[in-house]
Amino acid sequence: MTFVVTENCIKCKFTDCVDVCPVDCFHEGPNFLVIDPDECIDCTLCEPECPAEAIFAEDEVPEGQEIFIQLNADLSKKWPVISEVKDPLPDADDWNGKQNKIELLEK
Repeated sequence: MTFVVTENCIKCKFTDCVDVCPVDCFHEGPNFLVIDPDECIDCTLCEPECPAEAIFAEDEVPEGQEIFIQLNADLSKKWPVISEVKDPLPDADDWNGKQNKIELLEK
């Protein structure tokens, strides 16, 4: 099992989760973070740190968000590792909690 970043991270990109990850399994895209399932050690540290509540265990991904399991796997192979905390996107608080953001994901 691995952890998965889901839709609510899109256009927020809080990096609190990155700070607690012991294996640097997070990868950064333009407006979204993903977890590399091959690197994740299922330590559970990232899940409670996410202000957007966008991280779930793979077997607990909310209904309708299952596409993010494969997106995390695919995009983690393309995007660079992020291992240090950065500021969230400028309007992150405005986007936190908004639904139907998948079309806004910049790959």
